[in-house]
Amino acid sequence: MSSFAGVSVVDGVDLCPPCAGSACETSADCGYHLLVVQDYSRAKEKAPTGESIISRPFRVGCHTWQIELFPNGDNPSCADFVSLYVCRLDDYLNNAVDAKFSLSFVDQAEKQKPVYILGTETCSFPHGGSRGHRKFMRKDALERSENMQRDGFTVRCDIMICCEEDDASGTGPPRYICQHFSTLLESKVGADVTFEVSGETFAAHRCVLAARSTVFMAQLFGPMKEGTTSSVIRIEDMEAKVFRALLRFIYTDSFPEMEKECVREEAQDVEQGQEEDEMHLQWLRGLFTAADRYDLQHLKFICEKRLSEDIGVSSVASTLVLAEQHDCSGLKMACFKFIQAQSSSCLKRVMSTNGWGHLMTTYPSILNEVIAKLALKKRKKHST
Repeated sequence: MSSFAGVSVVDGVDLCPPCAGSACETSADCGYHLLVVQDYSRAKEKAPTGESIISRPFRVGCHTWQIELFPNGDNPSCADFVSLYVCRLDDYLNNAVDAKFSLSFVDQAEKQKPVYILGTETCSFPHGGSRGHRKFMRKDALERSENMQRDGFTVRCDIMICCEEDDASGTGPPRYICQHFSTLLESKVGADVTFEVSGETFAAHRCVLAARSTVFMAQLFGPMKEGTTSSVIRIEDMEAKVFRALLRFIYTDSFPEMEKECVREEAQDVEQGQEEDEMHLQWLRGLFTAADRYDLQHLKFICEKRLSEDIGVSSVASTLVLAEQHDCSGLKMACFKFIQAQSSSCLKRVMSTNGWGHLMTTYPSILNEVIAKLALKKRKKHST
Protein backbone atom coordinates (compact mmCIF):
# COMPACT_ATOMS: atom_id res chain seq x y z
CA MET A 1 0.00 0.00 0.00
CA SER A 2 1.48 3.37 -1.03
CA SER A 3 1.91 6.05 1.60
CA PHE A 4 0.75 9.61 0.97
CA ALA A 5 3.71 11.94 0.36
CA GLY A 6 1.89 15.26 0.06
CA VAL A 7 0.25 17.41 -2.57
CA SER A 8 1.43 20.39 -4.61
CA VAL A 9 -0.91 22.94 -6.18
CA VAL A 10 0.14 24.99 -9.20
CA ASP A 11 -1.99 27.93 -10.30
CA GLY A 12 -1.04 28.59 -13.90
CA VAL A 13 2.75 28.52 -13.62
CA ASP A 14 2.93 29.58 -9.96
CA LEU A 15 3.47 27.08 -7.15
CA CYS A 16 0.98 27.85 -4.40
CA PRO A 17 2.07 28.00 -0.71
CA PRO A 18 1.53 24.70 1.11
CA CYS A 19 -1.69 24.34 3.02
CA ALA A 20 -2.20 22.34 6.21
CA GLY A 21 -1.57 18.65 5.59
CA SER A 22 -0.21 19.12 2.06
CA ALA A 23 3.49 19.09 2.92
CA CYS A 24 3.98 15.63 4.37
CA GLU A 25 6.57 12.99 3.61
CA THR A 26 7.01 9.26 4.03
CA SER A 27 10.04 7.13 4.82
CA ALA A 28 8.22 4.12 3.36
CA ASP A 29 9.71 2.56 0.24
CA CYS A 30 6.44 3.08 -1.67
CA GLY A 31 4.69 6.45 -1.74
CA TYR A 32 2.83 8.90 -3.94
CA HIS A 33 2.59 12.64 -4.45
CA LEU A 34 -0.18 14.62 -6.15
CA LEU A 35 0.36 17.58 -8.48
CA VAL A 36 -2.80 19.67 -8.90
CA VAL A 37 -2.67 21.91 -11.96
CA GLN A 38 -5.16 24.79 -11.89
CA ASP A 39 -5.72 27.36 -14.65
CA TYR A 40 -4.20 25.05 -17.25
CA SER A 41 -4.97 27.52 -20.06
CA ARG A 42 -2.68 30.12 -18.48
CA ALA A 43 0.03 27.51 -17.88
CA LYS A 44 -0.07 26.57 -21.56
CA GLU A 45 0.09 30.24 -22.54
CA LYS A 46 2.88 31.27 -20.15
CA ALA A 47 5.16 28.21 -20.36
CA PRO A 48 6.56 27.80 -23.90
CA THR A 49 8.01 24.54 -25.20
CA GLY A 50 10.97 23.55 -23.04
CA GLU A 51 9.77 25.31 -19.90
CA SER A 52 8.15 23.41 -17.05
CA ILE A 53 6.06 23.77 -13.94
CA ILE A 54 7.25 21.81 -10.92
CA SER A 55 5.87 20.31 -7.75
CA ARG A 56 7.16 20.98 -4.28
CA PRO A 57 10.00 18.58 -3.32
CA PHE A 58 8.69 15.51 -1.50
CA ARG A 59 10.22 12.51 0.25
CA VAL A 60 9.75 8.81 -0.48
CA GLY A 61 12.08 6.12 0.83
CA CYS A 62 14.56 8.59 2.40
CA HIS A 63 15.04 10.30 -0.96
CA THR A 64 13.84 13.66 -2.26
CA TRP A 65 11.82 13.82 -5.47
CA GLN A 66 9.99 16.34 -7.64
CA ILE A 67 7.41 16.18 -10.44
CA GLU A 68 8.15 18.22 -13.56
CA LEU A 69 5.41 18.94 -16.12
CA PHE A 70 5.92 20.67 -19.49
CA PRO A 71 2.53 22.04 -20.70
CA ASN A 72 3.87 22.42 -24.26
CA GLY A 73 6.35 19.55 -24.37
CA ASP A 74 10.00 19.56 -23.37
CA ASN A 75 11.32 19.94 -26.94
CA PRO A 76 10.01 20.86 -30.42
CA SER A 77 9.46 17.23 -31.47
CA CYS A 78 6.75 16.84 -28.82
CA ALA A 79 5.28 20.34 -28.77
CA ASP A 80 1.77 18.92 -29.30
CA PHE A 81 2.06 16.88 -26.10
CA VAL A 82 2.31 17.36 -22.37
CA SER A 83 5.63 15.99 -21.09
CA LEU A 84 5.77 14.60 -17.54
CA TYR A 85 8.75 13.45 -15.47
CA VAL A 86 9.77 12.52 -11.94
CA CYS A 87 13.18 13.81 -10.81
CA ARG A 88 15.43 12.77 -7.94
CA LEU A 89 16.92 15.78 -6.12
CA ASP A 90 19.00 14.42 -3.23
CA ASP A 91 22.56 13.09 -3.42
CA TYR A 92 22.27 10.54 -0.61
CA LEU A 93 25.64 8.70 -0.44
CA ASN A 94 26.18 10.05 -3.95
CA ASN A 95 24.79 6.75 -5.27
CA ALA A 96 22.17 6.06 -7.90
CA VAL A 97 18.80 4.85 -6.63
CA ASP A 98 16.91 2.02 -8.30
CA ALA A 99 13.17 2.61 -8.33
CA LYS A 100 9.98 1.87 -10.19
CA PHE A 101 7.49 4.63 -10.88
CA SER A 102 4.10 5.35 -12.39
CA LEU A 103 2.80 8.71 -13.60
CA SER A 104 -0.96 8.81 -14.05
CA PHE A 105 -4.05 10.95 -13.71
CA VAL A 106 -5.55 10.76 -10.26
CA ASP A 107 -8.57 8.72 -11.44
CA GLN A 108 -6.50 6.05 -13.22
CA ALA A 109 -6.64 3.65 -10.29
CA GLU A 110 -5.36 0.68 -12.28
CA LYS A 111 -1.99 2.42 -12.78
CA GLN A 112 -1.63 3.07 -9.05
CA LYS A 113 -1.92 -0.51 -7.81
CA PRO A 114 1.28 -2.07 -6.44
CA VAL A 115 0.97 -5.00 -8.84
CA TYR A 116 0.97 -2.57 -11.77
CA ILE A 117 3.97 -0.61 -10.49
CA LEU A 118 5.85 -3.84 -9.78
CA GLY A 119 5.36 -4.76 -13.44
CA THR A 120 7.09 -1.61 -14.69
CA GLU A 121 10.78 -1.49 -15.46
CA THR A 122 13.34 -0.66 -12.79
CA CYS A 123 15.02 2.67 -13.50
CA SER A 124 18.28 4.03 -12.12
CA PHE A 125 18.00 7.56 -10.74
CA PRO A 126 21.36 9.30 -10.24
CA HIS A 127 21.45 12.63 -8.39
CA GLY A 128 19.50 15.04 -10.60
CA GLY A 129 18.30 12.20 -12.84
CA SER A 130 14.78 12.16 -14.24
CA ARG A 131 12.55 9.57 -15.89
CA GLY A 132 9.12 9.87 -17.43
CA HIS A 133 7.18 10.43 -20.61
CA ARG A 134 8.16 12.88 -23.32
CA LYS A 135 4.71 12.32 -24.84
CA PHE A 136 2.54 11.78 -21.78
CA MET A 137 -0.65 12.87 -23.58
CA ARG A 138 -1.59 15.01 -26.55
CA LYS A 139 -2.72 18.45 -25.45
CA ASP A 140 -5.87 18.41 -27.55
CA ALA A 141 -6.83 14.97 -26.22
CA LEU A 142 -6.20 16.08 -22.63
CA GLU A 143 -8.35 19.18 -23.08
CA ARG A 144 -11.30 17.06 -24.24
CA SER A 145 -10.84 14.24 -21.78
CA GLU A 146 -12.64 13.59 -18.52
CA ASN A 147 -9.34 14.23 -16.72
CA MET A 148 -9.74 17.96 -17.43
CA GLN A 149 -12.12 19.49 -14.91
CA ARG A 150 -12.73 23.26 -14.71
CA ASP A 151 -9.55 24.02 -16.65
CA GLY A 152 -7.42 21.85 -14.40
CA PHE A 153 -6.32 18.31 -13.68
CA THR A 154 -4.43 16.27 -11.11
CA VAL A 155 -1.56 13.89 -11.80
CA ARG A 156 -0.26 11.29 -9.38
CA CYS A 157 3.33 10.13 -9.11
CA ASP A 158 3.86 6.71 -7.48
CA ILE A 159 7.41 5.73 -6.55
CA MET A 160 8.53 2.30 -5.36
CA ILE A 161 12.11 2.08 -4.14
CA CYS A 162 13.75 -1.21 -5.08
CA CYS A 163 15.75 -3.18 -2.54
CA GLU A 164 18.73 -1.09 -1.59
CA GLU A 165 21.84 -2.40 0.18
CA ASP A 166 21.00 -3.64 3.64
CA ASP A 167 24.02 -1.82 5.03
CA ALA A 168 23.60 1.91 4.38
CA SER A 169 27.32 2.47 4.99
CA GLY A 170 28.03 0.64 1.76
CA THR A 171 30.16 -2.05 3.43
CA GLY A 172 27.83 -4.87 2.45
CA PRO A 173 28.72 -6.85 -0.68
CA PRO A 174 26.83 -5.61 -3.78
CA ARG A 175 24.64 -8.00 -5.72
CA TYR A 176 25.48 -8.35 -9.39
CA ILE A 177 23.34 -11.25 -10.60
CA CYS A 178 21.87 -9.29 -13.52
CA GLN A 179 25.31 -8.10 -14.59
CA HIS A 180 26.66 -11.64 -14.29
CA PHE A 181 23.98 -13.06 -16.57
CA SER A 182 24.44 -10.17 -18.99
CA THR A 183 28.15 -10.97 -19.15
CA LEU A 184 27.33 -14.64 -19.69
CA LEU A 185 25.19 -13.72 -22.70
CA GLU A 186 27.79 -11.38 -24.17
CA SER A 187 30.78 -13.68 -23.58
CA LYS A 188 28.97 -16.75 -24.99
CA VAL A 189 30.87 -18.94 -22.53
CA GLY A 190 29.16 -22.32 -22.31
CA ALA A 191 26.63 -21.42 -25.02
CA ASP A 192 25.03 -24.56 -26.44
CA VAL A 193 22.43 -23.28 -28.90
CA THR A 194 22.60 -20.89 -31.86
CA PHE A 195 19.75 -18.94 -33.44
CA GLU A 196 19.67 -17.30 -36.85
CA VAL A 197 17.42 -14.27 -37.10
CA SER A 198 17.29 -12.02 -40.18
CA GLY A 199 20.76 -13.11 -41.23
CA GLU A 200 22.38 -12.62 -37.80
CA THR A 201 23.39 -15.43 -35.44
CA PHE A 202 22.96 -15.42 -31.65
CA ALA A 203 24.58 -17.83 -29.19
CA ALA A 204 22.65 -18.65 -26.01
CA HIS A 205 22.26 -21.18 -23.21
CA ARG A 206 19.41 -23.68 -23.41
CA CYS A 207 18.90 -23.94 -19.65
CA VAL A 208 18.58 -20.16 -19.24
CA LEU A 209 16.06 -19.86 -22.06
CA ALA A 210 14.05 -22.85 -20.81
CA ALA A 211 13.97 -21.52 -17.24
CA ARG A 212 12.49 -18.21 -18.42
CA SER A 213 10.12 -19.27 -21.20
CA THR A 214 7.71 -22.20 -21.36
CA VAL A 215 7.89 -22.00 -25.14
CA PHE A 216 11.68 -22.34 -25.15
CA MET A 217 11.34 -25.16 -22.60
CA ALA A 218 9.07 -27.08 -24.99
CA GLN A 219 11.15 -26.18 -28.03
CA LEU A 220 14.51 -27.12 -26.54
CA PHE A 221 13.67 -29.94 -24.11
CA GLY A 222 10.10 -31.03 -24.79
CA PRO A 223 8.20 -32.71 -27.64
CA MET A 224 9.10 -29.85 -30.00
CA LYS A 225 12.84 -30.52 -29.69
CA GLU A 226 12.86 -32.88 -32.69
CA GLY A 227 12.82 -29.82 -34.92
CA THR A 228 15.66 -28.11 -33.05
CA THR A 229 18.38 -30.75 -33.22
CA SER A 230 20.27 -28.93 -35.98
CA SER A 231 23.23 -26.74 -35.11
CA VAL A 232 21.33 -23.53 -35.92
CA ILE A 233 17.67 -22.78 -35.13
CA ARG A 234 16.16 -20.35 -37.63
CA ILE A 235 13.53 -17.91 -36.41
CA GLU A 236 11.25 -16.39 -39.02
CA ASP A 237 9.21 -13.17 -38.98
CA MET A 238 11.38 -11.32 -36.47
CA GLU A 239 14.01 -8.58 -36.72
CA ALA A 240 17.47 -9.24 -35.33
CA LYS A 241 17.33 -6.16 -33.07
CA VAL A 242 14.08 -7.43 -31.56
CA PHE A 243 15.51 -10.89 -30.83
CA ARG A 244 18.61 -9.30 -29.32
CA ALA A 245 16.40 -7.25 -26.99
CA LEU A 246 14.38 -10.38 -26.17
CA LEU A 247 17.54 -12.25 -25.15
CA ARG A 248 18.72 -9.34 -23.01
CA PHE A 249 15.44 -9.32 -21.11
CA ILE A 250 15.56 -13.10 -20.64
CA TYR A 251 19.04 -12.91 -19.14
CA THR A 252 18.71 -9.74 -17.05
CA ASP A 253 14.96 -9.35 -16.34
CA SER A 254 15.40 -5.66 -17.21
CA PHE A 255 13.64 -3.86 -20.03
CA PRO A 256 16.20 -3.36 -22.83
CA GLU A 257 16.88 -0.09 -24.56
CA MET A 258 16.41 0.10 -28.32
CA GLU A 259 19.63 0.06 -30.28
CA LYS A 260 20.73 3.44 -31.59
CA GLU A 261 20.43 3.63 -35.36
CA CYS A 262 21.73 6.20 -37.78
CA VAL A 263 19.38 9.00 -38.68
CA ARG A 264 19.95 11.25 -41.67
CA GLU A 265 22.25 14.11 -40.68
CA GLU A 266 20.37 16.58 -42.80
CA ALA A 267 17.05 15.95 -41.02
CA GLN A 268 15.62 18.82 -39.02
CA ASP A 269 15.09 18.42 -35.26
CA VAL A 270 11.35 17.86 -35.56
CA GLU A 271 11.69 15.47 -38.48
CA GLN A 272 14.46 13.57 -36.71
CA GLY A 273 12.31 13.25 -33.62
CA GLN A 274 9.40 11.93 -35.66
CA GLU A 275 11.60 9.39 -37.43
CA GLU A 276 13.10 8.19 -34.16
CA ASP A 277 9.63 7.91 -32.62
CA GLU A 278 8.41 5.78 -35.54
CA MET A 279 11.47 3.51 -35.35
CA HIS A 280 10.99 3.08 -31.61
CA LEU A 281 7.28 2.31 -32.03
CA GLN A 282 7.98 -0.37 -34.65
CA TRP A 283 10.65 -1.90 -32.41
CA LEU A 284 8.31 -1.85 -29.41
CA ARG A 285 5.55 -3.56 -31.38
CA GLY A 286 8.00 -6.21 -32.51
CA LEU A 287 9.15 -6.80 -28.94
CA PHE A 288 5.52 -7.02 -27.76
CA THR A 289 4.84 -9.65 -30.44
CA ALA A 290 7.98 -11.58 -29.51
CA ALA A 291 7.08 -11.52 -25.80
CA ASP A 292 3.67 -13.00 -26.60
CA ARG A 293 5.20 -15.55 -28.94
CA TYR A 294 7.59 -16.85 -26.25
CA ASP A 295 5.20 -16.48 -23.31
CA LEU A 296 7.22 -13.82 -21.49
CA GLN A 297 4.28 -12.25 -19.67
CA HIS A 298 6.28 -9.69 -17.69
CA LEU A 299 7.92 -8.34 -20.84
CA LYS A 300 4.57 -8.33 -22.62
CA PHE A 301 3.07 -6.35 -19.75
CA ILE A 302 5.82 -3.71 -19.91
CA CYS A 303 5.46 -3.43 -23.70
CA GLU A 304 1.68 -3.12 -23.34
CA LYS A 305 2.15 -0.28 -20.83
CA ARG A 306 4.56 1.57 -23.10
CA LEU A 307 2.40 1.10 -26.19
CA SER A 308 -0.62 2.39 -24.24
CA GLU A 309 1.33 5.53 -23.32
CA ASP A 310 2.51 6.10 -26.90
CA ILE A 311 -0.82 6.02 -28.74
CA GLY A 312 -1.24 8.78 -31.32
CA VAL A 313 -3.47 9.77 -34.23
CA SER A 314 -1.23 8.06 -36.77
CA SER A 315 -0.67 4.89 -34.72
CA VAL A 316 -3.91 4.14 -32.86
CA ALA A 317 -5.47 2.00 -35.60
CA SER A 318 -2.36 -0.16 -36.06
CA THR A 319 -1.99 -0.53 -32.30
CA LEU A 320 -5.64 -1.57 -32.06
CA VAL A 321 -5.04 -4.27 -34.67
CA LEU A 322 -1.99 -5.44 -32.72
CA ALA A 323 -4.04 -5.64 -29.51
CA GLU A 324 -6.71 -7.72 -31.25
CA GLN A 325 -4.15 -10.07 -32.81
CA HIS A 326 -2.58 -10.81 -29.42
CA ASP A 327 -5.75 -10.79 -27.32
CA CYS A 328 -4.57 -7.85 -25.21
CA SER A 329 -7.68 -6.27 -23.68
CA GLY A 330 -5.76 -3.60 -21.72
CA LEU A 331 -4.10 -2.20 -24.83
CA LYS A 332 -7.36 -2.43 -26.72
CA MET A 333 -9.18 -0.37 -24.08
CA ALA A 334 -6.40 2.23 -24.12
CA CYS A 335 -6.94 2.62 -27.87
CA PHE A 336 -10.70 2.98 -27.39
CA LYS A 337 -10.20 5.66 -24.73
CA PHE A 338 -7.85 7.57 -27.01
CA ILE A 339 -10.34 7.46 -29.89
CA GLN A 340 -13.18 8.59 -27.64
CA ALA A 341 -11.20 11.63 -26.54
CA GLN A 342 -10.55 12.88 -30.09
CA SER A 343 -12.27 15.77 -31.85
CA SER A 344 -14.08 15.29 -35.17
CA SER A 345 -11.09 16.65 -37.11
CA CYS A 346 -8.70 14.29 -35.34
CA LEU A 347 -11.02 11.35 -35.97
CA LYS A 348 -10.94 12.17 -39.69
CA ARG A 349 -7.14 12.05 -39.55
CA VAL A 350 -7.29 8.70 -37.75
CA MET A 351 -9.61 7.30 -40.42
CA SER A 352 -7.32 8.47 -43.22
CA THR A 353 -4.36 6.37 -42.00
CA ASN A 354 -3.33 3.10 -43.63
CA GLY A 355 -3.82 1.35 -40.31
CA TRP A 356 -7.50 2.32 -40.26
CA GLY A 357 -8.03 0.88 -43.74
CA HIS A 358 -6.42 -2.38 -42.63
CA LEU A 359 -8.62 -2.38 -39.53
CA MET A 360 -11.80 -1.97 -41.58
CA THR A 361 -11.02 -4.81 -43.97
CA THR A 362 -9.48 -7.27 -41.51
CA TYR A 363 -11.29 -6.68 -38.21
CA PRO A 364 -14.74 -5.18 -38.93
CA SER A 365 -15.94 -6.33 -35.49
CA ILE A 366 -13.54 -3.87 -33.85
CA LEU A 367 -15.00 -1.11 -36.01
CA ASN A 368 -18.42 -1.89 -34.57
CA GLU A 369 -16.96 -1.58 -31.05
CA VAL A 370 -15.43 1.79 -31.93
CA ILE A 371 -18.75 3.07 -33.24
CA ALA A 372 -20.49 1.87 -30.07
CA LYS A 373 -17.92 3.68 -27.88
CA LEU A 374 -18.33 6.93 -29.83
CA ALA A 375 -22.11 6.67 -29.65
CA LEU A 376 -21.90 6.18 -25.88
CA LYS A 377 -19.70 9.23 -25.57
CA LYS A 378 -22.20 11.28 -27.59
CA ARG A 379 -25.10 10.17 -25.40
CA LYS A 380 -23.22 11.06 -22.23
CA LYS A 381 -22.37 14.47 -23.65
CA HIS A 382 -26.01 15.22 -24.49
CA SER A 383 -27.23 14.02 -21.09
CA THR A 384 -24.97 16.43 -19.17
